[in-house]
Amino acid sequence: MKIPTPTPLYPTYSELQHLAFTDYQRLETFLHAGPDWRLQHWRWGCDFLKYVGRNKSEHTYIRFRNDVERFLLWAFLVKQTPIDGLRKSDILDYIDFCFRPPVDWIGSVTCDRFVLENGYMVNNDVWKPYRLSASKVDPERIPDKKKYKPSQQTLVSTFVAMTAFYNHLIEEEICYGNPVPLAKRDCKYLVKDSQVKTFNRLTEEQWQFVLDAGMEMAQENPLYERNLFIVATMKTLFLRVSELSERETWTPVMGHFWSDEDNNWWFKAYGKGKKIRDITVPSAYLDYLKRYRLSRKLSAMPHSGEQSILVEKIRGQGGLTSRQVTRLVQEVFDYAYQLMVKSRGMDAAHKLKEASTHYLRHTGASMEIERNRPLKDLSEDLGHASSATTDTIYVQVERKKRAASGKNRHVD
Repeated sequence: MKIPTPTPLYPTYSELQHLAFTDYQRLETFLHAGPDWRLQHWRWGCDFLKYVGRNKSEHTYIRFRNDVERFLLWAFLVKQTPIDGLRKSDILDYIDFCFRPPVDWIGSVTCDRFVLENGYMVNNDVWKPYRLSASKVDPERIPDKKKYKPSQQTLVSTFVAMTAFYNHLIEEEICYGNPVPLAKRDCKYLVKDSQVKTFNRLTEEQWQFVLDAGMEMAQENPLYERNLFIVATMKTLFLRVSELSERETWTPVMGHFWSDEDNNWWFKAYGKGKKIRDITVPSAYLDYLKRYRLSRKLSAMPHSGEQSILVEKIRGQGGLTSRQVTRLVQEVFDYAYQLMVKSRGMDAAHKLKEASTHYLRHTGASMEIERNRPLKDLSEDLGHASSATTDTIYVQVERKKRAASGKNRHVD
């Protein structure tokens, strides 16, 4: 029997807070088309996601929404069984489904779930629950949906979200047990990873091409001063995209730069877990801050309590969204790639073709490790809960020793 076409279930958090079925008539029709428990389950998911949206970051809401939505769609359209009666074997069936979803459940673009049409929010037919993106290295190549396979990280995230969902239902006295941990223990797709630990970063040479590209773009057109400032800030202050963008509860402003009684400069960042941390600002970075401020007709250095938006929109008001910050960084990566290909060849520049914004945070942190900065100091700047996290992610000294000791082995 053909599996029905999926329909989106939940909009953004701000839209979910005020959702009325009179505005989402196709969603209402879908929920009432099935057994009574379909609408009930949707409300369970709605309550859980509202809790996540209130208490967690926007990124966490989006991640949990994706997983809860997929799980409920599977329960509605494939298993056709209420989730409060599922057992370990059923959860494993769902993971099998996630590992090989139907081709028509897989999309290739990021898009809104609902679009405004004639005054109503209607389903975006382009949206799909699973996504297989084109490679950044070869964006013209259309991905083969039949080859979709979730990464280990995606599978782990799925188990995390489902566990949290069931725990919420237990707390609300809706469910009396959580079958997910048992299923995770017996999941054949989860592999214990004893591989050499790597992370995505740029080499010093690649980073220099990125910085040079940003400088050249800014010199040719003052509008690109913003791009230069963003890449320099994200790398040097180890910022995540979300920490530089405007959020509902936080807008980065110039006043978040401050100096202490010893004239040391700091930057106040709002990070994961709704935690504010102060990041050390190196003296060498201040020239980039001054340059960007002067391009905006501001004084050379910020003053206490200054409310100027840190990275403002060219048109409109307010700060940039995470997607807009990502686009500006990508413009610099693309230009740096062109420069490096001409100078050093495609092999040397390859990493710039696949680089994402998070490479900048990793690059800055790993360079600090390589210059022997105390791990505890770096950990606090990064916002890690402990220096052990920093050590696990960034310290590659033992790996390099192991590689060096094995490099000169002979075949004959």
